[in-house]
Amino acid sequence: MKLSKLYINSCVVALSLSATVLSSCKKDGNPNNLPDVSSATYEGKIDGYTSSDEIYPNNLVAYWNFDANKNETKSNTAPTSTANDALVAGGVKGQALSLTGGYLYFGTQLNAFKTDALKSFTISEWVQVLNNGSKRTMIFQLARPGIFNGSINFALNTQSYPATNFDNLKVQPTFTTIGGGTQDNINTQRDSPGMPNYVPYITPKLEANKWIHLLLTYNGTTGFFHIWINGVKAGAFPSRGTGNNLFKAYEPGEIIIGGNYNTIPGKTVNTDVSFAAMTGKIDELRVYNIDLPDANIKALYNLGLAGK
Repeated sequence: MKLSKLYINSCVVALSLSATVLSSCKKDGNPNNLPDVSSATYEGKIDGYTSSDEIYPNNLVAYWNFDANKNETKSNTAPTSTANDALVAGGVKGQALSLTGGYLYFGTQLNAFKTDALKSFTISEWVQVLNNGSKRTMIFQLARPGIFNGSINFALNTQSYPATNFDNLKVQPTFTTIGGGTQDNINTQRDSPGMPNYVPYITPKLEANKWIHLLLTYNGTTGFFHIWINGVKAGAFPSRGTGNNLFKAYEPGEIIIGGNYNTIPGKTVNTDVSFAAMTGKIDELRVYNIDLPDANIKALYNLGLAGK
């Protein structure tokens, strides 16, 4: 069958118009005309950061990097007394604090830890520690002079397992409340898989020279108190309540790293011997006055792994 020249020309025009219409309907991948982003901007970054120092710097109210000295760097406060402590190489970043049955004691009330200044908090630190089968370990305490339990007690149940157990670490921090009571959390299994409140048992593996990241968050509005281990939320009982159960930073307050009053000669407040001065290492101890968002907590962990 022969086709007329007019018919062929008409088909060509129709196809050309169709292509033009389809082209005009193609979806624009940049409808808001945003500027191009160079991949070079993100080179060397982890979770969008080049350093842990970039995470909420305006809310970082206390920081011990243990590089040049043992001072709290935001206020440049030196410890009042120390025992069996040294700065050693091989920290997460630079040097680290090494304790051999030792502690750091800061007998000065820091403004950042006063009642009205600390309603919510995040406490982040890298730790090397082992079980000992006999004594608990306090890696950070916001202490209350003359009282056994501080306003914040970042405690590890290193007595729960013998020193030969490298598969388990029980983390059981506590805080004091407006009503004068105490609230805690612990990394343990809660309920059974499939149940509404199920929480699996999450624990780090321990080695003599292995850093683990331990972190607490507390929200002074909701009353939620979380434990994080190596970037994973691990506490089984985070809802601690509001009202009289909300956290209170009592005054005066002091700081003890690696112990409590009963591990410091001359500061003993009662006959409790459940804690021993710490044997292990601590690095990059940070305290924020907010409940850090989850993504930033994971970033702190990932940055620390990279030495940033």
